[in-house]
Amino acid sequence: MNAQNFSTNSDPILRITGVEKEVGLKKSTIYKLIKQNEFPQPISLGARASGWLLSEINQWKQNRIALSRGNDKC
Repeated sequence: MNAQNFSTNSDPILRITGVEKEVGLKKSTIYKLIKQNEFPQPISLGARASGWLLSEINQWKQNRIALSRGNDKC
């Protein structure tokens, strides 16, 4: 997807606390999954700030649901 097609209103950026609430995992587990390339990469928002696109988090959740139900065609 092209960055020019994004609207922050339709695809908000979540900080780590919002991601934790969305996925039900703690920060340490999220960063472990990122390191293993099993979770969406964060977006740099500044020198010491990062966030995640809600659409990517929702896609990750859908993939996890499919995998847990034996549908590995994600």
